[in-house]
Amino acid sequence: MCKKLPENYEKALEKWEKMTITSDPMFGMVMQNKEICLELINRALPHLKATQIVQLTTQKDINVVAGRRVRYDVYVQDEDGNIIVIEMQVADRQNLPYRLRYYQEQIDHGLLLPGKDYRDLSLHPTYVIMFCDFDYFGYGWARYVFEMACTRNHQLKLGDQRTVVIFNALAKEFTKDEQPIKNFLALMRNQVDNKSKFITKIQDEIVKIKQEPERRRGFMKFELDLMDARREGREEGELKAEEKGKQKLVKFLSSQKTAPSEIVAALVNVYQMSEKAAQEYVAGYMKAPK
Repeated sequence: MCKKLPENYEKALEKWEKMTITSDPMFGMVMQNKEICLELINRALPHLKATQIVQLTTQKDINVVAGRRVRYDVYVQDEDGNIIVIEMQVADRQNLPYRLRYYQEQIDHGLLLPGKDYRDLSLHPTYVIMFCDFDYFGYGWARYVFEMACTRNHQLKLGDQRTVVIFNALAKEFTKDEQPIKNFLALMRNQVDNKSKFITKIQDEIVKIKQEPERRRGFMKFELDLMDARREGREEGELKAEEKGKQKLVKFLSSQKTAPSEIVAALVNVYQMSEKAAQEYVAGYMKAPK
């Protein structure tokens, strides 16, 4: 006898097969390849000229404050102590600046250990790179770079060594400095540059990952557990909503001096309850303190 597949198995498997570089799980798994990750960083931040990744963590939990978990897609430290966080953002939730503000604070929180001096942060310039499948600021630029500067003199920098770089995959025009990242942004839109060795390397890595049984099993288990949790949440919500509806109906009919037998009939008609269950429900309501 064939073993019955879990509910939603085919849906989860289809999601696995359709994942591209913009899918959070796939992006993280591809970036686990240090060679690909290093090249992407150097294309996004060419001035760094990073030659080595000394720490690479995907889906990194950096800190938990008041129940809010911060998880980065990719967290990297290079040979010069630079901290680079890379995020893939497909949905525009209209909160990007505030999310970045929180990310920056949490990076420093993780770096500055108790008893350390604030100057120790100078050893770790931070870069948060957001690859967005939308143009949050609407200027059509491929790259937006933000650093703290004086409002009176924009050439006067605060010098806290924090940089935010936001890429817009919808851009159509690119400066000379943005050319190295152009084909990756195109890949985010499923436009594959077959002449690019870098893009071919990424595509080959995706194919390789999808063929690995262990990674597929890990994803499938996580996805099925998530689907079950969502279903249970919906069912619980539906039950709570139905219970509130029953309470409101009984309360309203009681306030109108409706006979208990008619309230029972209303419950049977509206909520398809058995007559016995409806009678017990009404009796319990009548006995409860008001």
